[in-house]
Amino acid sequence: MKTVLGVVGLGNMGSAIVKGLSCRDDLTIVGFDVNEASMKCLGEKCSMVTARSATELASKADYVIVAVKPQYMKPLLAEIGPVLNKENQCLLSIAAGIRMDQLREDSGTTVPVVRIMPNTPAMIGKGCFAVCLDDAKLSQEQKDFIVSALESLGQVNVLPEQQFDAFTALVGSGPAYVFYFMEAMIEAGVTLGLSRTQATAMTQALCTGSTALVEQSDKHISELREMVCSPAGTTIAATNHMDANAVRATIVEAVNKAYLRSIELGK
Repeated sequence: MKTVLGVVGLGNMGSAIVKGLSCRDDLTIVGFDVNEASMKCLGEKCSMVTARSATELASKADYVIVAVKPQYMKPLLAEIGPVLNKENQCLLSIAAGIRMDQLREDSGTTVPVVRIMPNTPAMIGKGCFAVCLDDAKLSQEQKDFIVSALESLGQVNVLPEQQFDAFTALVGSGPAYVFYFMEAMIEAGVTLGLSRTQATAMTQALCTGSTALVEQSDKHISELREMVCSPAGTTIAATNHMDANAVRATIVEAVNKAYLRSIELGK
């Protein structure tokens, strides 16, 4: 008998989850979204069963993934909570800042609760996830299934909930930092006379190649940086300028600001 996985909210992340898991033949995927047109389209592309309501989905699914924005969570959980009562059923949330005790309180459910923090590269199967499996009601079978499902979408890190704010600041927000750096590099290229198209393509190749080198090399990232910094060369002149302007410290402090904001949002 196939496991039934339901996804409420089929926006960027919800649809990424459906697409990433649609190839598994051990699953029946059920989806619901208030946008009926996009829900129907996704259903046709991914062989996803469409539900008429969030409550109908929750009453059928073994695993209910809630993938809506945090401001919509409370009324949604109140709606589906009464039908979350099946044996071996599980409620999963990807909403930022909403803690597990709040999920239990707002839904009134007694089923196990799992908190997940994704990042946007999950949309192409290259995500990095934090998942909290601390709920004592979770069986080992449920834990294994959840990790296996998320591994279809990227790297999975099982963390205690108290580390979620750090993960959110570093990895959940992290793609924006990378894109910010890439934008700055593109602007530098344009400033130096390259066309924007050239600078964009070069920067993309730079980041792709550098990441691949980190993954395939047995050297520490610091060693890889030092390999490029020849004595009295162009690169060391650039990195010295960055150090003189506290770029590294600014990045650390920026991530800390995101961390503090994540804590604030969770109160």
